[in-house]
Amino acid sequence: MKKTILGLGIFVTGAMVSCKKDNSAGTAGSAAIQQAAVQQRAIAIAASTTTAGDSIYVIHTCGTGDKLSAVDFSALPSTVTDYLGTNYAGYTAVKAFDINNSAGTLNGYIAIIQYNGNPVGIKFDASGNFVEVLEQREGRDLLGSGWHHGGCFDNRDAAHRDTIAISSLPAAIQTYLATNYPQDTLLHAFIKRNGDYIVISTNNGLFATIFTSSGSFITHVPLAAHNGQVVSIDANALPGAVTNYLTATYPGYVFEKAFSYMQNGLVKDYLVIIDSNNTKYGLLFDATGTFIGVKVIR
Repeated sequence: MKKTILGLGIFVTGAMVSCKKDNSAGTAGSAAIQQAAVQQRAIAIAASTTTAGDSIYVIHTCGTGDKLSAVDFSALPSTVTDYLGTNYAGYTAVKAFDINNSAGTLNGYIAIIQYNGNPVGIKFDASGNFVEVLEQREGRDLLGSGWHHGGCFDNRDAAHRDTIAISSLPAAIQTYLATNYPQDTLLHAFIKRNGDYIVISTNNGLFATIFTSSGSFITHVPLAAHNGQVVSIDANALPGAVTNYLTATYPGYVFEKAFSYMQNGLVKDYLVIIDSNNTKYGLLFDATGTFIGVKVIR
């Protein structure tokens, strides 16, 4: 079977699509998209469309020789749907695929969802266990570095334009936090592309409090519960095991902020906040860099 580049709103017409070869998809810009997918040894699946009209693709969906077969979301294992329901509460199902190797053996699954207005592509193994969050690119960037200035992934240049000073938060947000979480120490704040605010604070643990662009409260997310000193650290202060995990599990991620929990002068845990395709995650690791757990922030 030949590779098909799936356009937004186009359903798979054949039984399977392969990650080996290439043919025409019959869509604008398809030649560049197909060539990029061939070079990356991956099939690119259209997941959404930007306000500028360009398609967003999830990439590196399967290996050379593997085949993707479109399936109904209801056909996914309960381990997959349970994971999505727990970690992406309120998500909307978009597309789902089986991954089979050249011998026809099931290798895993891909689920593409909409979560808080953003597409998320997630890969699972044959048992339905989480493997990784797939990297996304706009169509015009499939052949490049994965982002362009002004594009929806332009935060990948690590300029941290989504960071906002605590003192610059709207008065309604500062008042809400002072009234409802008076013991919290505010550490950092972000403003997402849709205008939502995320405020990171500490009070016997780390928390993310989320507000709408107008300053209305959305939710208060506990990221990690700990007693001890919270210290802001740079990415280069993290154990190598942390960086390796993030690179393998959230390809294309952007480092946002990291903290260490200290007790008696010793590091107990690390919390790392990253942006993966416009969704922020808080990941907890122990002192050796072993992964403990993750919370989807927004």
